[in-house]
Amino acid sequence: MGLYNTGIAMYDFAIGIAARRNRKAALWKEGRRGIFDRMQQAIAADDRVVWVHAASLGEFEQGRPIIEMIRQRYPDRKILLTFFSPSGYEIRKNYDKADYIFYLPSDRPANVRRFLDIAHPEAAIIIKYEFWLNYLGELRRRRIPTYLVSSIFRRDSVFFRFYGGKWRRALSTFERMFVQNEESRELLAELGYDNAVVAGDTRFDRVADIARAAKRIPLIEAFKGESRLFVAGSTWGPDEEILQQLINRNPSIRFVIAPHEMDEQRIRRIIDNTTGGAIRYTQCNGTGDPGTAQVLILDTVGLLSSVYGYASWAYIGGGFGVGIHNTLEAATFGLPIAFGPKYMKFKEARDMIALGAARSISSFEQLDEWFAPLRDNEEERLRVSRLAADYTLSNCGATEMIVDTVFGQRRR
Repeated sequence: MGLYNTGIAMYDFAIGIAARRNRKAALWKEGRRGIFDRMQQAIAADDRVVWVHAASLGEFEQGRPIIEMIRQRYPDRKILLTFFSPSGYEIRKNYDKADYIFYLPSDRPANVRRFLDIAHPEAAIIIKYEFWLNYLGELRRRRIPTYLVSSIFRRDSVFFRFYGGKWRRALSTFERMFVQNEESRELLAELGYDNAVVAGDTRFDRVADIARAAKRIPLIEAFKGESRLFVAGSTWGPDEEILQQLINRNPSIRFVIAPHEMDEQRIRRIIDNTTGGAIRYTQCNGTGDPGTAQVLILDTVGLLSSVYGYASWAYIGGGFGVGIHNTLEAATFGLPIAFGPKYMKFKEARDMIALGAARSISSFEQLDEWFAPLRDNEEERLRVSRLAADYTLSNCGATEMIVDTVFGQRRR
């Protein structure tokens, strides 16, 4: 572990240097300042703590259904939520379903011991991919039941490398590993671990909850009117370029575009290039009147998942960059979905393509080819819609399986 601990120390040092100029690094460093004192003041010695750790925002969304089910079923437990990344902590630091929310202290042995002394969790739940060797080793030594959830293992990961022995041994910490697919279970069996269970992805439970709690949005209702609505979520520049052509060729269809980042130049470009007119959500939110614009730019946060409920089709952005964004929020409403070519890392995208509920496109021509039959043939649109809705519904249930397992041996 000497080399590993040296690497952790060097990482901490590098973050300290970067914090002078990099905002994210500064948040990482500042958020951990005085953390043990703050934890000591917050967590009582007799609290029954369940620790849930998420690396960042995406992992939090996978852990969120578990947290909320624990909160509902076991109100006597205190939930400690930790994040590694500022992009998770800074957005969810006021999340009201967790009792305590902190950054995870750096994985140095002394930090780990002090963290666990103060937190004294009766169970630990690690979301997806956080394998900090000192934390896992100390959890194992203290015999704290630890669970890995919503994880995916691939043959090219560190566990199957010649230098991956420490990481392979660290997996022995977990009482149960809840994996997303059969391939992961089989790979773990090759390593000698027979405690993996294919539970699926807790995000299916999360989006089902979102759909049930979808907000009524009068402005979207007024904008849609008697027209049909196409929603493009979490878009980037390359997505918007091909969507612009689709918009201008379909003047009878209303479009909502929700940019992933509120980039003023890109929003201005959409407005200028839309022949049927475009307006910002924040421009008409006060009056509730979107006028006759063909495009509504959703330049606000927190509404996209509910807006999908008004749509007939969806496009998910990010597929021309590092990877597509959340397809399940649209699929749970039974929307036919299109997205760009970089989707292979996302099991749900591959599954929906195989089922015929989604299509990957690389150009406007391919987008138009996908859209035309779904626009012109309502029977075909409804057929694809059912495929998407049935897929999300059939994959629900992971959260209950996990919570039942974690607490099945701990009820008192």
